[in-house]
Amino acid sequence: MEARSVDLARLIAIVAEEVMAASRRPAATCACHAVADECCPTRLQTVVDAGAARLGFLAAPASIGRVASLIDHTLLKPDATRQDIETLCREAAEHGFATVCVNPVWVATCAAHLRGTPVKVGSVVGFPLGATVAAVKHFETHRVIYDGAREVDMVINIGALKSGDLRTVERDIEAVAEPCRAAGVVSKVIIEAAFLTEDEKISACSLAKAAGADFVKTSTGFGPGGATVADVALMRRVVGDGMGVKAAGGVRDLEGLKAMVAAGASRVGASAGVRIVQQSGPATSGY
Repeated sequence: MEARSVDLARLIAIVAEEVMAASRRPAATCACHAVADECCPTRLQTVVDAGAARLGFLAAPASIGRVASLIDHTLLKPDATRQDIETLCREAAEHGFATVCVNPVWVATCAAHLRGTPVKVGSVVGFPLGATVAAVKHFETHRVIYDGAREVDMVINIGALKSGDLRTVERDIEAVAEPCRAAGVVSKVIIEAAFLTEDEKISACSLAKAAGADFVKTSTGFGPGGATVADVALMRRVVGDGMGVKAAGGVRDLEGLKAMVAAGASRVGASAGVRIVQQSGPATSGY
């Protein structure tokens, strides 16, 4: 496997530029509101600039379908049974979630259960530590795509990032992003923000952008902390409008989802997806 590598000098320049740019960009919240999902004209304009649809439908009572379409219905527990996975798929089809997100061993099962529905199957690579070599992540990506995954969430080499080894991190991401691009599959890069300094978060997002990934994602849900509004806002400022931002870990209700969306999230990973859509309004017909 040969992964395309951005020249190291260019990587350093990209990261340095993003650190400086992020420090100059406005914060996620305005002066008159401390709560991220409250709105005033200044706050609203910030969110409109990032993509008006992300706030517009949540500012008024939201339909269950629209809320559900933001959610990756997630079950990554190691003790999940076949019955649990089948229930996950039924719930996803009923409510119209964007995807189910499962461990690789369950991808083929989910693909079979969800055939004929608009719900996609997502899986994870290098999960949850990110501490395996790029070639293994590359193989794992090919395998889950072969089994039916249409979205892949990979965990970066966190130790390499914290060591300042940008080239290794970029190659690690590219090992997953390249086969995803070739297959028309969405790639998401989990930076595990709770382990990182602010500069390291900016570096991780910049490297994901340079490697051609489709999303950056806050957390695995297995680390020391989950998604925060501040992290989502920072990640959105770094990657701009051209990439997705996924908030994952600790989003357990509709208000939590609203806060993440207002901060810039375009997708939310949650094991409490059913509860969230039930809080958003009456159920609609499923598949």
